[in-house]
Order: sequence, then structure tokens, then C-alpha cells
Amino acid sequence: MTVILAFLANILVAVAKSVAAIITSSASMVAEAAHSWADAGNEVFLLIADRRGAKAKDARHPLGYGRNAFVWSLIAAFGIFTAGSIVSIMHGIQELSDTGPVESPVVAYVVLGISFVFEGASFTQAMVKSRRLAKERGSSTWDFVLETSDTTLRAVFFEDSAALIGLALAGGAILLHQITGVAAWDAIGSILVGMLLGVVAIVLIRRNIAFLVGATASPELRARVGRALLDLPEVERVTYLHIEYVGPNRLFIVAEVDLAGDAREHDVARQLRDLEQRIEEHDAVETAVLSLSVDDEPSVGFASA
Repeated sequence: MTVILAFLANILVAVAKSVAAIITSSASMVAEAAHSWADAGNEVFLLIADRRGAKAKDARHPLGYGRNAFVWSLIAAFGIFTAGSIVSIMHGIQELSDTGPVESPVVAYVVLGISFVFEGASFTQAMVKSRRLAKERGSSTWDFVLETSDTTLRAVFFEDSAALIGLALAGGAILLHQITGVAAWDAIGSILVGMLLGVVAIVLIRRNIAFLVGATASPELRARVGRALLDLPEVERVTYLHIEYVGPNRLFIVAEVDLAGDAREHDVARQLRDLEQRIEEHDAVETAVLSLSVDDEPSVGFASA
């Protein structure tokens, strides 16, 4: 729902900005139009990411298809960089020598104001969701958005944040153009919007690459998983724990455990399989693999949150 609302908002805003850019001949409005069209296209990639990443695991993909979400989100981030950042910067540079006035600036201000309302509504939804999830995890909203494996939520959060800042930059550039009569201010506004989009794109690209190459869980999540394993009555010790994201909010867990008692090999194997199945019943666990610890291996400590 977050992505769909962002997509609808971006389509409406992109159309309005494009019309305003034609009427006003403003470089900043052209940059904003390119920004919104890029965002609208990126939402399509994010919808594909959600759909393909949600496919159930099968024999060919035993860890599921969750990493598809990181791939398509990475493509979307490159879209921001190329269709948004580069286009805006290049157009701004080309318009630096322009001496013409901004036509009908009131139209630009009205469109920017309406756009701010639409983008603000989309951003508010992403912010509310991020704050709620961050509070559940005992984290700040900013840290949660940066570190979360929910790549779609992070993309919408950053795109909408950049959109609101970009609108302010565009409005300020047009206003300075009006006040000073220097057309370069409008072009500078376009360049600044492009630079802003470039920063956002680089952040999103880096985060998606990190998850694609195998990002491990945070120390807090690792501690929670470790304590959950130790809370199982069958488990006495944990001597090894590896947690890896294989999709948004989907974990691959590998652990070496020391089981209570001294059962026969056949019974231990069955007990481990049962434990794996119980762990995989958790919504966040894609696959769990357990093996037995060696006697002389030290236990792993998991500090309380």
C-alpha cells in the first residue's frame, strides 16, 4: 500500500509539474518534473520487487526469491540517478547562460504547493510506519530506515524526503530569480535538485548492494535470535550462530547447538529437524539449519537488550 500511494502521488505530481514546466520555462520545474517521472517509474520497479521477492522457495531456490527485491530496488535506485539526478544537473548547466524570465511564476508556486501536499501525504505514511517499526525494535527512526532489510520502505522514505526538499529548493530558486532578476538562480535550483537526487540514489544503491552480497544481522537482532534459541527447552548451549538476510525481513539462520540429554544419533537427528521446522514457523525465518556443537567449543554469549 505504501508503494501504491507513492506511485499515484508521483504520477499526479509529475503531470502537474510537466505542465508547469512548459508554461513557466523554469529550469527548476523541469528538474522537478524529471524527478517526479523518475520516482513514478521507480515505484513500478518497487512493485515488481515486492511481487517477485514474495515468491515461495522451491527446489531451485531453497532460500527463496527474496533477493529479487534487492535486485529490482537496485535498478530503481539507478533510475533515480540517471533519469533524475543526471538529467536535472545537465539541464541546469545548460540553462546557466539563459537570461529569460520565469513565465507565470504563480503557476509554478501553485503546482509546487500542491505537489508538497501530495508528497507530504505519502511521506507521512512512510514516516508513521518507520517510526512504529523502529519503536518495536528499540531503534531511532533514522537508524531503522538505513539498516532495515525492507528495501521498499527505505526507498519510499528517501524518495519522498528528497521530493519535499527538492520542492523547497525549486521554490526558493524561482523566488530568487524573481527577486534578483538573475536567471542563473533558477538553473542553480535545477542543479541542486539533481545533486540531492544523486546523494539519495547513492545511499539506496549502497544499501541494496550490501544486502545482495550477504548482509548479516545487526548485533541487536543477533542477540534476540540467540536468546530465542537458548529459550528452547531442548537447547542447552549455542556455540555458533550465523544470520543472513535472504530478502526483506527474511532470515537464513545457521546455528550449532548443544542439545539437552544424551539421546541416540537417530533421535538427535529427528530432534534437530523438529527444531528447524519450529524455528521456520516464525514469519521472519526463511530457512533454519541446525547442527550439533563439539564439546570443547565455547558458548556464544547474547547480552540482554
